[in-house]
Amino acid sequence: MIPSYSPEHDRGDRDVVARCRRGELGAFEELYQRHSSRLYNVAYRMTGSAADADDLLQDIFLQIYRRLDTFRGDSALGTWLYRLAVNCCLDHLRSKQGKQQKATGFLEDLDQVEPAAPGSWRPDTVLDRMELERAIAQLPPSYRAAFVLHDVEGLAHHEVGETLGIAVGTSKSLVHKARARMRRLLRGVEPPAVADGGAR
Repeated sequence: MIPSYSPEHDRGDRDVVARCRRGELGAFEELYQRHSSRLYNVAYRMTGSAADADDLLQDIFLQIYRRLDTFRGDSALGTWLYRLAVNCCLDHLRSKQGKQQKATGFLEDLDQVEPAAPGSWRPDTVLDRMELERAIAQLPPSYRAAFVLHDVEGLAHHEVGETLGIAVGTSKSLVHKARARMRRLLRGVEPPAVADGGAR
């Protein structure tokens, strides 16, 4: 979920930000050490690729370096970094998919979708982790983002909406459709080519 930190950790982050703004040597490296592991994990879950996550982590910290002066302290630094990372990942996924296909129906209806049970999505059978990661990677970016943020990272729908800039109802719809598509992919009823098409 969106990270929440102790007051001591938050004070430490604010101190590092102040030192970065003053141009102190080693301050940005300290910021990297404090947050890179979590941001890498977010990038990996969003892309399903260690190589893409490595590349994205560099892009994310480049964005952090460029935008650090825009951090106003209205929320914890970790929350601000997390949202920036998610947006970088979404831009990457949209760009990557945009090169492969034309966008069709952001919220297209799925035929014969099984209703999702309340709570986090769970596979019907015990699955190999890599099989699950591969299935997540087949989801279109909008589905994947909502699914990862809600079912993997544990964000509430209003937090997903705030992070992605969408309505709560849209978040619920995307998660519901992502779960349905995941079930079909994992059961082998929907080939990857179909999953790669469709909504962005």
